[in-house]
Amino acid sequence: MMRSLFSGVSGLKVHQTKMDVIGNNIANVNTTSYKSMSINFSELMYQTSANASGPNATTGTAGKNPKQIGLGVVSGAISTAITSAGSAQTTNNPFDIRISGDAFFIVSNGSDNLFTRDGSFYVDAAGNLAMTSTGYNVMGWQVDAETGKVRQDTVTALRIMSQENMTYDAEYTTNGNITGIVDKKDTDINSTAGKTINLPIFDNLGYSYTVKLSLHKATNDGEFYLEMDDILDSEQKSISEYYGVPIDQIARLGAQSDVNVQDAYNPLTDTFNITVTDDGGNRVETPVTRSVTYDQATRSYKVSFMDDTGTIINNTTPTGYMDAIKAAGIDVDALGAAQADGTYLVPLTNFAADPTGADADPDAVRGLDTTTIQSNLAALQVIFGEDINQAVKGATLDPLTGTLTVTDKTIQGGLIRFNTDTGAFISANGNPTGLTIDFAEQFTNANNVVTSLRNFHDIEIDMTRMKSSDNGGSASLAADSGDLNGLGAGRKLGDMSGIQISDNGEIWAAYDNGMSRLLGQIAVAEFANPSGLEKVGDNLYNKTLNSGDFDGIGVDIKVNGGAMNSGQLEMSNVDLSTEFTEMITTQRGFQANSRIITTSDSLLEELVNLKR
Repeated sequence: MMRSLFSGVSGLKVHQTKMDVIGNNIANVNTTSYKSMSINFSELMYQTSANASGPNATTGTAGKNPKQIGLGVVSGAISTAITSAGSAQTTNNPFDIRISGDAFFIVSNGSDNLFTRDGSFYVDAAGNLAMTSTGYNVMGWQVDAETGKVRQDTVTALRIMSQENMTYDAEYTTNGNITGIVDKKDTDINSTAGKTINLPIFDNLGYSYTVKLSLHKATNDGEFYLEMDDILDSEQKSISEYYGVPIDQIARLGAQSDVNVQDAYNPLTDTFNITVTDDGGNRVETPVTRSVTYDQATRSYKVSFMDDTGTIINNTTPTGYMDAIKAAGIDVDALGAAQADGTYLVPLTNFAADPTGADADPDAVRGLDTTTIQSNLAALQVIFGEDINQAVKGATLDPLTGTLTVTDKTIQGGLIRFNTDTGAFISANGNPTGLTIDFAEQFTNANNVVTSLRNFHDIEIDMTRMKSSDNGGSASLAADSGDLNGLGAGRKLGDMSGIQISDNGEIWAAYDNGMSRLLGQIAVAEFANPSGLEKVGDNLYNKTLNSGDFDGIGVDIKVNGGAMNSGQLEMSNVDLSTEFTEMITTQRGFQANSRIITTSDSLLEELVNLKR
């Protein structure tokens, strides 16, 4: 009678334990990466009142089974559904990571490595990737400084936002490219100024510049020439102004090249801004107008310089003005002495005494030979400056109008040839790929100080994608830094703009200069028997003798088909329908065992009542 009482008690105990397990599952129904648990019952023990006997052939009796009375129930095993993945919860937080597969994140409390499926991470004040709930460091592999790739060594804390990772170094431009259609009927290409092409570049400090190029039509069909006019900084100021030397002393486009052209340079009036120092030593921006007129009677150019009030500037004007004019490329001293009105008269030589007289031959003075032109080149150079800043090889000068027509000159640039049948690019100065901007290693500035130019690198310009073709009279040309594959483009200093975690756990930083950098890789641990891990709270596990050991290195999650999903978390794998069903059966089992006790008690009561 007493055995049934204790069997009922054991039944109550194990069902109470099962209810504890169910209650814990339901309590953690929304716990990140929680793994549901289940309990199995086992028979406690048996009391054998008669042992089994075998059949007896001699006596002809059969065998008998053992007689055993059970003494109750006990908890057999409490297991965890650790390999059953929970549903995905989207958070859009790049530091929230869900693991697919049987692997575990590795975290460290400073002394021991622990394991978790909870991928809710954040970056602490020191830049370390850490668990949101505990602050434990997430462990992984570092990037080898020499190779730039992850080195799978003993796991260490992932410090992804260290000071050196917050920026990406600037780099100078080493390559460029020009693409598009060259239409020989484009009016800009046929003008003196040419078709403007802007090439953006960077120096090694990340400062941006614009190389001003111009494309011109040459005389022969299928031929053009490209010149470099200037290099401007981000404020549209010429670097020649900064260094105090002409641009061709800082950089040159290609080698000297002979070009057949038909450029007519006429006397002109233009306005340009130059830096002027006033009497107080203050630098001011003052528009200075250079006026050039041609006097047919004397066959001379009349040159004057006027300030913004229209007053002629001469040698009696404060020296700041004259120095600024000289710095702008005008050799005032070569103009000679100023006239009474402050202007300069520059005569041309080797002309007939009276080219307009009855005995003069107008053709003889209009078709001067090269020698005559060269003899006047110094005067023309003073007047027109950059307009004829080339060595004139062949030209005609009309003394009646002052018009200079250059027919053959040497340029500091590139003679570009296209196939006249297909329009395909052939060469630039004979080079089948393009031209090079050569920067001087050093030069002497206006103060006779030798200056080193270390911030720039020579730039190879690929021109093979240019084509000569009819485009409706409009050339569509574009220049960009980098080669045709984008390599060698240069860049500014980049600030970190975002973090991305790939499906293999690699952590990449994105920078606002378009670059990206590998910062490390999250390692994972895999165990021969993950169900053998010990739960230690806070969604953490510890290894046991029955789980298998951790070698301190871990594995790449992709090796065994797993993956990491950034912006997601693994939810609890608790199935409420299953838990409530288990709760019902547990309740009924508890009730049945309580009835054993009450019924046994009633029997005992009847036994006691036999004697009254």
